[in-house]
Amino acid sequence: MARRQARRAGGGPRWLPWLGLALLPLAVPPAAAPAACPSACYCVATPELVQCRYERLEEPPRELPAAVQNLSIAGSNLSVLSRAAFAARPLRDLRLLRLRHDNIHTIEDMALQGLPALRTLDLSHNPLLSVAAGAFAGAPLLRTLQLNQALLAAPLEEQLALALRNLSLRRLELAGNALQALPAALLPPGLEELDLRNNSLQRLAAAELRSLDAPELRGLRLSLASNPLSCDCGLRPFLAWLRGAAANRVLDARSLRCAGPAALRGTALLRLRPEALACAGGEPAELETASYVFFGIVLALIGVVFLMVLYLNRRGIKRWLHNLREACRDQMEGYHYRYEQDADPRCAGTPGL
Repeated sequence: MARRQARRAGGGPRWLPWLGLALLPLAVPPAAAPAACPSACYCVATPELVQCRYERLEEPPRELPAAVQNLSIAGSNLSVLSRAAFAARPLRDLRLLRLRHDNIHTIEDMALQGLPALRTLDLSHNPLLSVAAGAFAGAPLLRTLQLNQALLAAPLEEQLALALRNLSLRRLELAGNALQALPAALLPPGLEELDLRNNSLQRLAAAELRSLDAPELRGLRLSLASNPLSCDCGLRPFLAWLRGAAANRVLDARSLRCAGPAALRGTALLRLRPEALACAGGEPAELETASYVFFGIVLALIGVVFLMVLYLNRRGIKRWLHNLREACRDQMEGYHYRYEQDADPRCAGTPGL
């Protein structure tokens, strides 16, 4: 009895500790709720990744979470990226912005204002018509620009060259733009990767290769697959460059194939030798040289024949010259005699009969 009374006096009910644990969450203030996801979009896992697909938006959403780092808007009708298009709410952590298939045709000055951390911009599959000189000025840390199938509506090389002049791009994607030549004006110093796949390049000319060997582009690597390379004599400079010091500068060199002529269609470019590439109408350079040589030979032959004729007829020519000289002398003597007769005063006063 004494022990039971001692236990009752010294200890309380055993369920009290558990009650304290159950009430503990009520005493801790709740954490701040994350920012709401835009109504026209959905957030994947966290508000840091926001995707807005095929919602036919006419402007970027204004209620984006401030912590968003990856924003993708696809299938909308943004049309014009106006000044500070994404500055309705500061997006200081946004690093990746994808605007694919959004019918964007105009990018105005400072369109990316308010995106100081942006490093990758994807504008692929948009019919770009106008790009202002300061279009990307609001994103000083931009390093990757994707313009795949975005330059088909209008020639924008000069506009883009002005827009990119103050950026330090490291990767530029221009795949699927039907380019027929290397866009040298779009290659800023320090560029490391250039994607030119699925264009209309038949070759890289010697002048274009020299621009790629400039000191500021020595580290540039290219992707050239799915271009209709014409394996004729015009491809020799590029093939020699590809097989030489630039062997590691074309990332997909092993996948390059000839699109023509028919005899070489589908042949791997690296299996060909430069001297084996022939021109359809003969070698232009050799034909030009041969034409000049032939013309010189003809002139030389004409000169030799003329000199031979003069030599073989030297006596007749000498006689002809003598006769010509005598005839000229007789003519001059006749003129001199008439002049003397006309000048004689005795003849001046003689009346005519």
